[in-house]
Amino acid sequence: MNEIDALELVRAAIWTIIIASAPAVAAAMVVGVIIALLQALTQVQEVTLTFVPKIIAIFVALILGAPFIGGQILTFTTLVYSWIEKGL
Repeated sequence: MNEIDALELVRAAIWTIIIASAPAVAAAMVVGVIIALLQALTQVQEVTLTFVPKIIAIFVALILGAPFIGGQILTFTTLVYSWIEKGL
């Protein structure tokens, strides 16, 4: 394995991590913005009000996105195994 192959492996791993974490991050971001707007409109500055809905949204996103996340990890694993098989 030369430097180009190693960099390609690292690039594929980082891209897989970004894509696989996207459902949870997007859910947390959307819920966070909505809660921030509600807090700004009602002037209720409760700290726990931001965490509980985000945690629930992340769990729901992970449950609903599990097949997608598993598919991304399976694709990366297949790619790595094919590189190992080819001797790269």
